[in-house]
Amino acid sequence: MLLRGTDAATAELPQSSDLYTLGTVPDTQRHHMSEEMQRCIQLCHDCHTSCVQLIEHCLKLGGRAAAPDLIRALLDCAQICTTTADFMARGSSFHDRTCNLCAEICRRCAESCEQVAGNDHMAKQCAELCRRCAGSCEHMASHQAA
Repeated sequence: MLLRGTDAATAELPQSSDLYTLGTVPDTQRHHMSEEMQRCIQLCHDCHTSCVQLIEHCLKLGGRAAAPDLIRALLDCAQICTTTADFMARGSSFHDRTCNLCAEICRRCAESCEQVAGNDHMAKQCAELCRRCAGSCEHMASHQAA
């Protein structure tokens, strides 16, 4: 998303909790969703935000932290998390498939983050959040398939 009139590198991203209240999931649909699905949607939003913020952090660090493979993994993870959250929020019959793919991509992203994390707290946090999101998405996919 391009932000006009602001420096995209310094633009403040909305907090993940704000995304949930900004209309991502309409109030009329929230009460029809299970708590597990609401939690998974929130984890997807949190993971997206963490990946986007880590991209900026890694680009500032440079070197190995800004390796194209890592940046690509973070971009893929951020995108699939948003897509998966959208599929769940609208009750798509395909959300089990997007959840499976999201889980796979989140796990790979977590591995990529850990490879360059070292002592970097932000990369470690992102890896942990990616794993939590992956677990939640796997659960939602298996719950839908059952």
